[in-house]
Amino acid sequence: MKNMTTTTLALTALVTLAWPANGHDKSAHESYSAGEPGNPKKRSRTIEVKMSEMEYNPSRIEVKRGEQIRFVIRNVGKEDHEFLLATTEENLKHAEDMKKNPHMEHDDPNGVRLKPSKSAEIVWKFTKAGTFEYSCLIPDHRDYGMIGKVTVK
Repeated sequence: MKNMTTTTLALTALVTLAWPANGHDKSAHESYSAGEPGNPKKRSRTIEVKMSEMEYNPSRIEVKRGEQIRFVIRNVGKEDHEFLLATTEENLKHAEDMKKNPHMEHDDPNGVRLKPSKSAEIVWKFTKAGTFEYSCLIPDHRDYGMIGKVTVK
């Protein structure tokens, strides 16, 4: 009986943590400042972004409003780096959270954390005009200049 109670409590805790309070999948209704996750089956322009110690290459990108971009992100540096696409304000706020929890993993379609020599892809549709950024929010990386800009016209 004791093992069954422990198992039941553990399963209840997992379901509670995994299931959003309103019973809906948060990601299906969440909006992002820089646009929305793209559709990998639709045509898109590919932009390769290389991350190394405290810089991105390229560090400036121009896209058209409504354009879908397939970012191929490569960590060519010697330490972990991130690519997180958002507004400057959002990234600054998230950077503060990262200082408290520097090993935080991202589960959002607009960001990725990569170990050295690893790569990933993000498909993104830019639905809003403006200037956005991608930055590395690992503590101190952004402060040392690891920021890129995306201008959406």
